[in-house]
Amino acid sequence: MSDIKTKFINEPENITAECLEGYVLAYPEQVKLAAENIVVRANPKSEDKVAIVTLGGSGHEPALSGFVGEGMLDCSVVGDVFAAPGAQRLFQALQLMDREAGILLVVLNHSGDVMSANMACQLAARKGIKVKQLLTHDDISAGIDAPNEERRGLAGCVPLYKILGAAAEEGKSLDELLEIGERYNEKVATLAVAMRSCTHPQNGATISELPEGIMEIGMGQHGEGGGGQKALVSADETAAEMVDLLCQKLSPDQGDRMMLIINGVGATTHMELNIIFRKAYKELEARGLQVAYSRIQEILTVQEQAGFQMIMAILDDDHIEYLKNRSANAPYWATIGK
Repeated sequence: MSDIKTKFINEPENITAECLEGYVLAYPEQVKLAAENIVVRANPKSEDKVAIVTLGGSGHEPALSGFVGEGMLDCSVVGDVFAAPGAQRLFQALQLMDREAGILLVVLNHSGDVMSANMACQLAARKGIKVKQLLTHDDISAGIDAPNEERRGLAGCVPLYKILGAAAEEGKSLDELLEIGERYNEKVATLAVAMRSCTHPQNGATISELPEGIMEIGMGQHGEGGGGQKALVSADETAAEMVDLLCQKLSPDQGDRMMLIINGVGATTHMELNIIFRKAYKELEARGLQVAYSRIQEILTVQEQAGFQMIMAILDDDHIEYLKNRSANAPYWATIGK
């Protein structure tokens, strides 16, 4: 039995397997395990439509497997806690998803994920499996002018799953999906803030420490350092500063239609998230921007980290249509409405 006294777990080495087993038992009409650590739709889409696949470590529930389902992901390949799955596991999933229409592999820009994806795609190419990669890099904490390869993938991947999944259900080709996704990718930005880091559920280790009364804007997906620490300020001040930084990156014009999502990362209450959203919405409105799609939800968590991610995008007509259509039936997207 684990000696970690802060979480309801059993043996640390079994966390990921038991987490996934519980998940698919709860939602058998939507998801199942096709193989170890490979979550797929319970009712696969037609093979004449492109499969949408992603990968990432566990510990961020409901991401990423919570978004497997009709109108979203076809397959999620899960690594151990905060760790990318191996290339062989991902290659196994690509073989399971192989089809004439092809596979779009959505990869968050983290070194382990990118390495596994590149190796698995090389193996897939040798087998004649048609697969293309789409790399997400929405985190702006590296700086407004940082190149894409230096920007981490954060929770901005989740609305992308909705857009791509809806377009794939509509019958868009692999190249069309890649274009739709890249267009979103270039006009989305995410910024995280934390006032307490997480602990690793297998060993209790803390990745970084934040003193009481201090927050860090730009903290990463696993508690990595970001844009610098400062004294904790009010919800309105925090939201206004983050909106300003995101707008500096996106440079929206008056009248642009925006996506605004506040993602809770584990320990911040929905009361706080609502208050943050309120101010962010008003800040965008004051700039002459229209919030065309919005959501407040824990879509990607970091264990008990306290804070949130603010996700913002300038949306094209088709992105709005795909975000708002009712094709999605993934367990953690459908919970608060489609």
